[in-house]
Amino acid sequence: MARVMLVNFGFLLLVMICFGFLSNTLGQQQDDDGDDDTAVYIVTLKQPPFVHLFEEEDLKQIRHRHQSPKHGHTSKFKPKLQPRKRHGRGRPKRPPSIAQTHDSFLRKTLKGEKYIKLYSYNYLINGFAVFVSSQQAEKLSMRREVANIVLDFSVRTATTYTPQFMGLPEGAWVKEGGFETAGEGIVIGFIDTGIDPNHPSFSDKDINSQHSYPTPKHFSGVCEITPDFPSGSCNKKLVGARHFAQSAITRGTFNSSEDYASPFDGDGHGTHTASIAAGNHGVPVIVSNHSFGNASGIAPRAHISVYKALYKSFGGFAADVVAAIDQAAQDGVDILSLSITPNRKPPGVATFFNPIDMAILSAVKTGIFVVQAAGNTGPSPKSMSSFSPWIFTVGASSHDRVYSNSITLGNNVTIPGVGFSSPTDDGKMYKMVSAFHALNNTTSVDTDMYLGECQDYENYNQELVSGNLLMCSYSVRFVLGLSTIKQALDVAKNLSAVGVVFYMDPYVLGFQFNPTPMDMPGIIIPSAEDSKILLKYYNSSIERDATTKDVVEFGAVAAIEGGLNANFSNKAPMVMYYSARGPDPEDNSFNDADILKPNLVAPGNSIWGAWSSGSIDSTEFEGEKFAMMSGTSMAAPHVAGVAALIKQTYPNFSPSAIASALSTTALLNDNKGGPIMAQRTYANPDQSLINATPFDMGSGFVNATAALDPGLIFDTSFEDYMSFLCGINGSDSVVFNYTGIDCSSNNSSRISGFDLNLPSITVSTLNGKQVFKRWVRNIAGNETYNVGWSPPYGVSMKVSPAQFSIGTGETQILSITLEPTKNSSSSSFGRIGLFGKAGHVVNIPVSVIAKIVLS
Repeated sequence: MARVMLVNFGFLLLVMICFGFLSNTLGQQQDDDGDDDTAVYIVTLKQPPFVHLFEEEDLKQIRHRHQSPKHGHTSKFKPKLQPRKRHGRGRPKRPPSIAQTHDSFLRKTLKGEKYIKLYSYNYLINGFAVFVSSQQAEKLSMRREVANIVLDFSVRTATTYTPQFMGLPEGAWVKEGGFETAGEGIVIGFIDTGIDPNHPSFSDKDINSQHSYPTPKHFSGVCEITPDFPSGSCNKKLVGARHFAQSAITRGTFNSSEDYASPFDGDGHGTHTASIAAGNHGVPVIVSNHSFGNASGIAPRAHISVYKALYKSFGGFAADVVAAIDQAAQDGVDILSLSITPNRKPPGVATFFNPIDMAILSAVKTGIFVVQAAGNTGPSPKSMSSFSPWIFTVGASSHDRVYSNSITLGNNVTIPGVGFSSPTDDGKMYKMVSAFHALNNTTSVDTDMYLGECQDYENYNQELVSGNLLMCSYSVRFVLGLSTIKQALDVAKNLSAVGVVFYMDPYVLGFQFNPTPMDMPGIIIPSAEDSKILLKYYNSSIERDATTKDVVEFGAVAAIEGGLNANFSNKAPMVMYYSARGPDPEDNSFNDADILKPNLVAPGNSIWGAWSSGSIDSTEFEGEKFAMMSGTSMAAPHVAGVAALIKQTYPNFSPSAIASALSTTALLNDNKGGPIMAQRTYANPDQSLINATPFDMGSGFVNATAALDPGLIFDTSFEDYMSFLCGINGSDSVVFNYTGIDCSSNNSSRISGFDLNLPSITVSTLNGKQVFKRWVRNIAGNETYNVGWSPPYGVSMKVSPAQFSIGTGETQILSITLEPTKNSSSSSFGRIGLFGKAGHVVNIPVSVIAKIVLS
């Protein structure tokens, strides 16, 4: 009998998860089940799933057989790798009753034994999720029909102005006919924490548009009806909503009162991301009774379908996430937006071989463009948390809107801070009183070391605080949620304070401060150094009794300027310090892949988005309809929205063509005309700026308008991706287990990552002179291009031809010769530019890590 063993590794859905890998004869006990070794396993069978019964072009026709194209582009482009004919020339029908086949298999294998089947996967994966013991899992792994078994793993989750910053009102929206039609007919799927269907961002009664939402004919999704998500929750805007929680329910970790056994969002994250990509245009943003303008999604007329697989109290589990991906593909979404990134590099042959990425590969084959957040694990090199070339990975940048607050001290020193608050009375200074100096006679610091955080009004003397500014300490307990800004504000109001000043504990480092809504004058001073200046002034201004040392006079005064008005003069975009960085790790040993990651950066810092009425995740925004959040999970839906605009313009674009349009048109300079910069440290990130490289920002900052007219396109097929996977040393058995494709067959090719026809060239080791091929297809009019290039440091580069003319629908091969001129293990970067005489500019970043000169 085969011996059962397992290797642990973790995943992060914009925070962290952990799971184990089980391949044919592998297994493990579940970490969090104590002595009970019963667990949920994802079982993949060798018989191919539905999508692998078709070639890519057949799947495209099936998905969009009811969709009439807006532009009748026809492609003359032929993929480099010829597709294999596995099932004859006809179109096979979907295998009947796959769920019943799975049931029969389980009954036969586990005769008379207890088990629970949670899901049958039949579209992207032929398999099922089942709750069994490790002994039963071993029985399943021994069956010849079984290709792969993966132990289920736990998961947790990782605008008003950004459309203007991205130039949409005067650019991309105009090309689509205005915001009234931008994205119309395109369905964006979100695998997240659900959605609040009652939010005005998702209504199909759009008062800002003169015509009603159409019904996307190619979409077949449904809307679940539950007490939390009653009939009428979906509409022509929100066209689908489901939830997936069978794994969590089976484990006993699901809390129906908090997690909602429905698509309803009890967290807020899913509502926020959906509104960034596709929220209605012109929705008023009112927070804490303050107006912050009107919100709009990037593709405001796109349709939304929600696949809830993440939950507030426990996160989620892979079996549920894979079921959500599988269902989204069956329903016919056009774009899929994910906030799922691995926390640790998966072990094994390569990082690309994990259940989520492989399911996404099948989804991409069907024509779905998949966007994934890069992860919030920056700024260290190789911190990238999204690996595969078929997934479009998005990092986070700033934008030029900043809400500034400040406090002016009695010594004429002004200290910057954050906080959505009104100012104190114009021109009037108020005394400041530290919480530590406002204690009542029955309270002592000796019994409560957290009194400075202002969390219980009974601890303080109202006579000392009334009419003054209360000073509170902001410690790591606020970061952990043990103390809250909202509670401190309530305490201040109960004590009749004029306002609140939060100064920073020196131990709070590397934490991103979003402006917090305050219903009274207030400010958070995020800098520990500035907080020292405040405290030095305060302590020098108090008078103490010579005998008791008690404070008898508070001499420090200040005025809060308020933080409700936005400033739009900041230099932007800038890559945020938390945004994960390349190079892309190929394996758990941190060998570098010949793939560029991230692909792009987009606004992810201080982003307004819709907020769920049921969310208690952020006490500061509890009960509000909008919230401001930061992270790469805010950046990804920006790109999902732009992808919807591209798909609307070019219905026949493949996922790689959409990725190409986004990448080759990206901006390289900021709004001041200088190069895009990147933050490099957690502490004082704005003081550690350097020029961003492709490992920081990919091809650059998303350019929505140019992406709708890219001129030339780089295309990559499913067959190319399979040849890439087969080209990884030792991958044959893993490829077969995941896809059923035999790498050793005569029809299979093997290529390296740098041979993929991507709109970038990344070489982990340049060993002597090498020639790389790229080919482009012209989707615009006849045009002549001049080719220019700047080589990476330590590398000579030549591109041929140096000029070419190309007609509509024609292709052109480019040969790029790279040769190291000096030995080096340091990354260096160059660029190729294709400059069309009709105005098209195609940007191709070149990255070389190790260089070895051959004598």
